[in-house]
Amino acid sequence: MSAEGSGGATAPVGVVLVSHSGPVAESVATMAAGLAGGGATAPVAAAGGTPDGGLGTSAELIAEAARTVDRGAGVAILVDLGSAVLTVKALIAEGDELPEGSRLVDAPFVEGAVAAVVTASAGADLDAVAAAAGEAYGYRKE
Repeated sequence: MSAEGSGGATAPVGVVLVSHSGPVAESVATMAAGLAGGGATAPVAAAGGTPDGGLGTSAELIAEAARTVDRGAGVAILVDLGSAVLTVKALIAEGDELPEGSRLVDAPFVEGAVAAVVTASAGADLDAVAAAAGEAYGYRKE
């Protein structure tokens, strides 16, 4: 699958934010896109909660969000808590539910989401997006 967009420009890495809460996932996605600055931002989608609006994770919502942001350059998937990790790992293991190049990224949810969207918006590849998100573990707040 080619990662080139129209005009020969490299397609951006997509970012999916998986939370047990729909409103949390949506809010973090909005914040990350807003902090990515002016200009075009990488595609970002929230996959929070269950299809009926409850707390939890949904393989269906995660797969749908990944397909929505996929532009052929890979999809970085960041998660909040344990069962979200297990759900994404199961989807990756199945091999046909997520777009090719989808990757679970080990990163803090909020800081990692901002780093991932900012880095993807700058045109970085999936490895660089994952690395930037993971580096957010080192952000000190003191």
